[in-house]
Amino acid sequence: MLNTAVVATFAALSLSHQAMSAVVSLNMNVANANLSPDGFSRSTVVVNGQFPGPLISGNIGDNFQLNVADSLTDTSMHRATSIHWHGIFQHGSNEMDGPAWVNQCPIIPGNSFLYNFNVPDQSGTYWYHSHVADQYCDGLRGPLILYDPNDPHASLYDVDDATTVITLADWYHSVSDSLFPNTGDADPNPDSTTINGLGRYSGGPTDSPLAVVNVTQGTRYRFRIVSTSCYPSYTFSIDGHNMTVIEADGVETQPVTVDSLTIFSAQRYSVVVTADQPVDNYWIRVDPSVGTTGFSGGLNSAILRYANASAVDPTTSQTTNGVALNEANLHPLVNPGAPGSPVAGGVDLALNLPIGINLTTGMHTVNGVSWVPPNVPVLLQILSGATSPGALLPADSIYDLPGNSTIEISLPGGFPHPIHLHGHNFDVVRVAGSSQYNYANPVRRDVVSIGGASDNVTIRFTTDNSGPWYMHCHIDWHLNAGLAIVFAEDVGNVKSANPVSSTWSALCPDYSSADPDTAFE
Repeated sequence: MLNTAVVATFAALSLSHQAMSAVVSLNMNVANANLSPDGFSRSTVVVNGQFPGPLISGNIGDNFQLNVADSLTDTSMHRATSIHWHGIFQHGSNEMDGPAWVNQCPIIPGNSFLYNFNVPDQSGTYWYHSHVADQYCDGLRGPLILYDPNDPHASLYDVDDATTVITLADWYHSVSDSLFPNTGDADPNPDSTTINGLGRYSGGPTDSPLAVVNVTQGTRYRFRIVSTSCYPSYTFSIDGHNMTVIEADGVETQPVTVDSLTIFSAQRYSVVVTADQPVDNYWIRVDPSVGTTGFSGGLNSAILRYANASAVDPTTSQTTNGVALNEANLHPLVNPGAPGSPVAGGVDLALNLPIGINLTTGMHTVNGVSWVPPNVPVLLQILSGATSPGALLPADSIYDLPGNSTIEISLPGGFPHPIHLHGHNFDVVRVAGSSQYNYANPVRRDVVSIGGASDNVTIRFTTDNSGPWYMHCHIDWHLNAGLAIVFAEDVGNVKSANPVSSTWSALCPDYSSADPDTAFE
């Protein structure tokens, strides 16, 4: 179950999230544990013995000091680790972003590393996960919430706390290293869906506990929905209740009321739900795009339980013919508008990056090239003097972006890959399912589905954050089958903008001398 685990060392974070700068500290022990979130027991990779990992929360402006200790021992899985703080810009702290072989070498068993970073200008709903191989599919994933004491939407809801965070995850009964890579690099399908760490699987125990979200009649709740999925997208709905979307991926939106929404891997939404129905139990439905679909026997489900309702499974019916969220209807509440001129290609640098797949090998490609992790992290290459894309490895997967420039990326594909850009959010000037361009108030986020064969999803952002930044598919199987590139942003200023610590510098020599994962290399 979801538990908070945050210690503020200089100032306590009040329940009302009063405005004060604090240091948020947490010791995060990454270890193997036998868990059965859906009733099937297996070895996992988890933080502090729990799945999902502990909720980390703080306020806009806080400093985070998160000490990650590697205690992994199970040789059937990768034992080195690293953690990415998904959606955090890491301005001036590129070395804290977390992806192995882009921003750091992995942490080896017996060692620890302190992730120390600031969030001066971000609030909203985020998460964290391993960024080594497919390790987060084995359990290393959890929510990260940044509260805003001056939230412009505060008048719309009454409750926003640990009890209103809803994590969604696909779950596998086999360890990730046995599932992928495989012949043809076929995508493994999940065995179940878990909500706040609990679920049921087809053919499994029908009394396996489900997550319960408790509400009181007449109260308005801000539910923070976090997809920590390795693969599926989900259609999310609550029987008998509509939802007003007020945030997408850490960006406040103008309110949009819907009955259901599709959330892709790594995306997040905040929705306001009013407990305005008769006292009862209501199904929360989370239908996956792959794996076992539907809700028979409590599959893909959790329970919205009103105070004074009986502790039983709901008998409610799914809303039909409701209003589904259209991404094109999401508009930023604050400072809307894409950078550049309001015409196609009206930017300093426009790139067209077709997404493809080699049907023989199953490897995915960006602009015809599959990502192969280098032996030396890209950041370390830059700090060591390699400052041109031609000198950086892997060849043909590093793209130079000039600093203080407007950038437009077009992403034709043919499959709804959820594409994530590190170090930035971006304006989606053309969304999936539309041929129209919106430069005035497009949705702003950090993960976007690129849609189907007729789509040409297009994003814009400004290069105001020096460093190497990953852009990749957040279907983890696809990332590890090559669907990634790195933007080397404002390379000439990387060293001065991102001073690294001696402990960071020690990660690569330590890994080189005691690589625990040679069996998988």
